[in-house]
Amino acid sequence: MDKHSIIAGLGQDWERMKELLRSSLSSDVTLLDELNTDLISNAGKMLRPMLTLYVARMCNGGSLRDESIRNAAAVEILHNATLLHDDVADEAMLRRGAPTVMSKLGPVPAVLVGDFWLASAVALLSDSSDIKWTIAEFARTLTDLAEGEMLQQQKAFLSDTTVEDYLRIIYCKTGSLFVTACETGAQSVGASEEYIRAAGRYGRALGIAFQIRDDILDYAGGEKTGKPVGIDLKEQKITLPLLGALRKAKDEKGIREKIHDIHLHPDNCEFIRSFVLENGGVEYAEEKQLSYVEEAIQALSVFPDCQEKEVLSFIARHNSVRTK
Repeated sequence: MDKHSIIAGLGQDWERMKELLRSSLSSDVTLLDELNTDLISNAGKMLRPMLTLYVARMCNGGSLRDESIRNAAAVEILHNATLLHDDVADEAMLRRGAPTVMSKLGPVPAVLVGDFWLASAVALLSDSSDIKWTIAEFARTLTDLAEGEMLQQQKAFLSDTTVEDYLRIIYCKTGSLFVTACETGAQSVGASEEYIRAAGRYGRALGIAFQIRDDILDYAGGEKTGKPVGIDLKEQKITLPLLGALRKAKDEKGIREKIHDIHLHPDNCEFIRSFVLENGGVEYAEEKQLSYVEEAIQALSVFPDCQEKEVLSFIARHNSVRTK
């Protein structure tokens, strides 16, 4: 099983979602429309809408509704809107190997495009059968994303991130939208509260495992994976591999001071990366990641055995070995 077979399993439902995505982001402002077309063509994994559609099918005997398609498109649009804003905050030049809107046109157009995408997501949700529930769900996610980003900024400045801080940050910045993707998939087909909650538990655990894997690759990536390393350190982010290694540090304060001073001493990056690799930081993070993968799979136990459940289990397990 791979991404192509997973998408193929959704058949026309996937194509309907992609067409809705394109039409929702269409504009008669030529520059905006061209930027949106470029962004859609470089959409990346599109994992979140996959989750929405597969959860909807799993909860509804293999079928879904028009609302499932709308929710999946809205989840993907919201995700990319936040990335457009993140690129401004991070002054990022590349996203998924392509120049960002920020790098091509500057921060103001990038923020405006992000705002357009946010508005487009809200417009899609306006036809929800339970609009109060749906809007509250997406609003909670946006709140989590903002709080997670601000907490990460605060902790990067102070270099005092703990494991508890880290888990809260990655839930807010990654896990929360995974929860929304899964819960709105279940809700879109009128699933029971038990199924909606179980879908949310799956999304939460998968989202946390997904981010931990990304943070592992920031230390253990490189030529073999094609993923650059050390990005988090350059931004003074203390993630789980480093926190795992710090358990063995004889001078934890000194290590944290080196992180705090990375902008002044860029060579500290290689020192800290070596410290993490030599002190079991990656292994510690991998162990934690696997526990969340198992938690995600366990959350699916309430659902009947079906092809959709198998796919969602595979997605969770594949996270442990993915290289990008």
